[in-house]
Amino acid sequence: MSEYNKKTRPGRYNNKGLKDLMQLPTPTNNSLPLKTTGYRSLAEALDYAAQGTTGCNFYNGRGELETVLTYADLRTAALNLARRLHGLNLPRGSRIALVADTHPDFLVFFFACQYAGLVPVPLPASVHLGGRSAYVSHLRAMLRDCQARAAFAPESFCGFLGEAADGLNLSLFGALDDFLGLEPAADMPEPPQPDELAYLQYTSGSTRFPRGTMITQRAVLTNLSGILQYGVQIRRGDRYVSWLPYYHDMGLVGLILGPVVSQLSVDYLGTREFAMRPRLWLSLISQNKATISFSPPFGYALCARRVRPSDLDRFDLSAWRVAGVGAEMIRPAWLREFATNLAPAGFGASAFLPCYGMAECSLAVSFAPLGQGLEVDEIDADLLAVDRIARPIEDNHDGHRTTQFVNCGRPLPEYEVEIRDEHGLPVAERQCGVIHLRGPSVMSGYANNPEMTRQALSVDGWLNTGDVGYRAGDSLFITGRAKDLLIINGRNIWPQDLEFVAEQQEEVRPEDASAFSIPGEDGTEVAVLVVQCREQDPFRQADLVERLKHRIQSEFGIACLIELVPLHTLPRTSSGKLSRSGARLDFLKRNGLEGTAVLPRELVNRTPHTKALEDQQG
Repeated sequence: MSEYNKKTRPGRYNNKGLKDLMQLPTPTNNSLPLKTTGYRSLAEALDYAAQGTTGCNFYNGRGELETVLTYADLRTAALNLARRLHGLNLPRGSRIALVADTHPDFLVFFFACQYAGLVPVPLPASVHLGGRSAYVSHLRAMLRDCQARAAFAPESFCGFLGEAADGLNLSLFGALDDFLGLEPAADMPEPPQPDELAYLQYTSGSTRFPRGTMITQRAVLTNLSGILQYGVQIRRGDRYVSWLPYYHDMGLVGLILGPVVSQLSVDYLGTREFAMRPRLWLSLISQNKATISFSPPFGYALCARRVRPSDLDRFDLSAWRVAGVGAEMIRPAWLREFATNLAPAGFGASAFLPCYGMAECSLAVSFAPLGQGLEVDEIDADLLAVDRIARPIEDNHDGHRTTQFVNCGRPLPEYEVEIRDEHGLPVAERQCGVIHLRGPSVMSGYANNPEMTRQALSVDGWLNTGDVGYRAGDSLFITGRAKDLLIINGRNIWPQDLEFVAEQQEEVRPEDASAFSIPGEDGTEVAVLVVQCREQDPFRQADLVERLKHRIQSEFGIACLIELVPLHTLPRTSSGKLSRSGARLDFLKRNGLEGTAVLPRELVNRTPHTKALEDQQG
């Protein structure tokens, strides 16, 4: 019986720390030559990393080291579990669902599936705002969609998994100990082949209608090679820190598989712990002299709000050379605030690395030049809205309304990118359109969903990303999602522009607003802005509504229905992004419109908050 199997939680892993992980600033005594290419499978990548001395550290919500898992121990534990999974006699390629909490057991399970010829399917480890029933329903939908044959959850999520799996005829579901009780097989299956599936990744917005991207071994390893060589330009002395959820493509591919494929050490903080105490992220980067860490823009915004001047002496962020940012629209103001606030702690704004990607492409499509920081394109907003042309404005003497987009850089080698119009034809430089791409790390399709696959993938391998953007020279700029675009009175309005107006008000914080459109009774589209408001006084609420209406009318030339809602009302996707489609559905439900999805004239002309003010005055 292996050392891993004899230990009991939490001591089954090495909790004493590794010398090169904890006592030295970087894992300098890893004698392995750096290798990022030439692997046929993820299992082969772990085989190589296990020959060194690096691995993973897991920290709790107090910033204390709880568990150390070397890649050597990870390989031993994964092989041990793989024999037991193989003993279930499941067909090769069967799906094994994994509730992906930030815990070493997830890594063991993920790589055990690699060795056992099975396909891991990471599932969200996040109880949605809808509560237990909504989360269980979400899990159940995904278990059904991926046709899971077995399912794992860490102990804290076993109750949810048990409800979700009830009646689904899985071979086994439960915590790791339930699987370790299986009888091991006498032999092991053949190693994974490059064209076999490595994992199945659910896109972050797929709640009601799950969409699982099928990613092969070859696809993810090719993408990782491009990320490591061209995106972050990996170095032997590098070290990662991550709080990203394991079920998100950036967290899974970038910050679990990336460290293994590059044989480098990584420090993990739970996503929930980061949300409650975001300064812990900066503390780990500081104390371990980490050089690489990624976050969606809202993570930087959250830190910028929470860091106090008195905290700055505790941080030394001078080693942080790659501050990756992606996964959603990049708002320059949030990053500039972070850079300004953390500059006294040694953070350099040139460390920002904007990038663009999606689960359908394994992870990454493009990266800005390393060391460039933010390069912002300021363009004529009215021309973009009317003609979808991104004309730059350098000296705005004429007082044009402008908007800004961040340079997400060049596509990785072997990627082809085209911007296409509504007819599917390529457009000229600086013409806005839907982004299509083709390359070696694009998904094989959506699992068990040929219709969605047909809509997204052409027969010659082009992926319709559903994202809107433009090219300027070799660089790619992302302007939004095609499905989120508001078309009001013939004008193209980006929802993030309306949301930004709300966020400039002192009563509103970043990500407290969500914009979308709903048809009115006359057939035209009506812009709606739902805002989470901390203000309780009805007079001040009404003042905020009128301010927002006036600002939007003056800046965009459109009327907008404003609805104020309590904090924690706006729904999010499993990866933490605001869900505009979810906010729209909730708005319709609150106003009794889900059956018609049409805004009556009286609701357009009088919001609930102006009515509340009139009632109080009356």
